[in-house]
Amino acid sequence: MIAKFLMASCLVATTVIIHATGLCMVLSHVLHSTERPDTRFWPMTWLLIRIAWLLIVIHLFEIAVWGLFFWWQNCLPDAGSSFYFSGVTYATIGYGDLVLPKEWQLFGPVEGLTGILMCGLSTAFFFVILSKKILELHRR
Repeated sequence: MIAKFLMASCLVATTVIIHATGLCMVLSHVLHSTERPDTRFWPMTWLLIRIAWLLIVIHLFEIAVWGLFFWWQNCLPDAGSSFYFSGVTYATIGYGDLVLPKEWQLFGPVEGLTGILMCGLSTAFFFVILSKKILELHRR
């Protein structure tokens, strides 16, 4: 039980590291751009679309880490099932069509909680970007 708890803790830490790294890369690019910021509708919308794409890639990478772990530990029948289960669990959809074996059941809720936190962090990230752009608009 302690070994599984430590494995779950490592997966959570890995997920947070991936997310923090991705957000820092995107934020660094957005906040340290030398070009004059354009706060009109379409340029702002295009910026948000690009950020959304990058955030989705970050989330998919995190889902893949969990899926690879489930596949490596033979928790589910194949790689496809492992990635599907991980995606549904991370996004807290919870269809219930696939479940982990009893000895691995702790990992489902832990991944779900981690997914909620990372999605919340992504939402906060969007808020930071929009706030910065709105403040830039009012400073002009």
